[in-house]
Amino acid sequence: MKPRILAFTRFYLPGYKGGGPIRTLANMASRLGSAVDFRVVTLNHDSGNATPYDTVEYEAWTEVGKAQVMYMPPSRLSIRRLSSVVTSFAPDVIYLNSFFDWRFTQRILWARRFGCFRRTPVVLAPRGEFSPGALAIKRRRKGSYLALIRGTGLYSGLTWQASSELEKQDIVRALPRVNPESIKVAMDLCSGERLEAVAVQERPDGAPLRVCFLSRITPMKNLAFAIRALGQVHAAVHFVIYGPIEDPDYWNTCQEILAALPTHITHAYAGSIHPTGVHGALSNHDLFLLPTRGENYGHVIHEALQAGLPTLISDQTPWRDLNARGVGWTEPINDPARFAAIIDDLATWPLSRLAAVRIQAAEFAREHVDDGGQVQVNMDLFLGLLG
Repeated sequence: MKPRILAFTRFYLPGYKGGGPIRTLANMASRLGSAVDFRVVTLNHDSGNATPYDTVEYEAWTEVGKAQVMYMPPSRLSIRRLSSVVTSFAPDVIYLNSFFDWRFTQRILWARRFGCFRRTPVVLAPRGEFSPGALAIKRRRKGSYLALIRGTGLYSGLTWQASSELEKQDIVRALPRVNPESIKVAMDLCSGERLEAVAVQERPDGAPLRVCFLSRITPMKNLAFAIRALGQVHAAVHFVIYGPIEDPDYWNTCQEILAALPTHITHAYAGSIHPTGVHGALSNHDLFLLPTRGENYGHVIHEALQAGLPTLISDQTPWRDLNARGVGWTEPINDPARFAAIIDDLATWPLSRLAAVRIQAAEFAREHVDDGGQVQVNMDLFLGLLG
């Protein structure tokens, strides 16, 4: 019989506005699902949209790719109901996909604290929530919670998944009582899908440099910094912003900064993109810009490279070798002028040089698709807990 993995996560397919965590879990289900019985319990709607999906059955196992998914209305997420789901499935491992999620993570852990399924191993993946950039957002609230649960035993006896050595260090720094031996490094998996190259519409000589941003619009993704950096660029740029507006107040701030840009920096907001349209949309730009405050993986960075884009990102992600591979830049986010200088330099490149870098970027992305060793590392994360 296949090992049984029961995952809890706030948002899942067919949703996509929740960003990287959805893709991380979907990729894991796709690449491990032939060897394990992978189940997912999630909300019955997408991020930022309270309207339930109209294509799925609620509170019943539904086949989605290589996983079975149970979609639940928020009103049905009591500790008792969630415990009954665990008990009825009897998983070999419970897999939690957030530290701070009060709906799923905290309720599952309180049920465990009260004596339910105490012998079932639990893996918790914080999904980048302990990066300095993430903890700086709503710092007081998060600090209060960390102080409140200290001594409750709520998070004791867990196995922790870090997606990189960098994230392991973040967990150790934020939770000094956690035994570092209990933190296993297993990199988030990309989809494994080999995308065909698309026809790129080359920029005509003299046309503005085409720069894009694709992510959820929240302080964590640091769009305001990107706009401020563009405000110091001397070359002509057309900047396109893709992504759901998750924080309206932050988006208002970004719009104010956009309005103050010099006239040679034009911009457009293109809204959310369904995952099936991302590759084509990104391909018709010259640079991907994401000065994020932290990523435990950064699926959109991989997608930008797949689309053949030079990539300018912060140094708060596992993608540290872009410079060495000649496909982009990783820079600290304390100096917008440094980002501006890189963009100005890129604007002077002849099209032949940009075309060569596009080929290198796509090849670099393919190497990550082919990294089968990480599939086994992820499998061992669970199998290592089985008696």
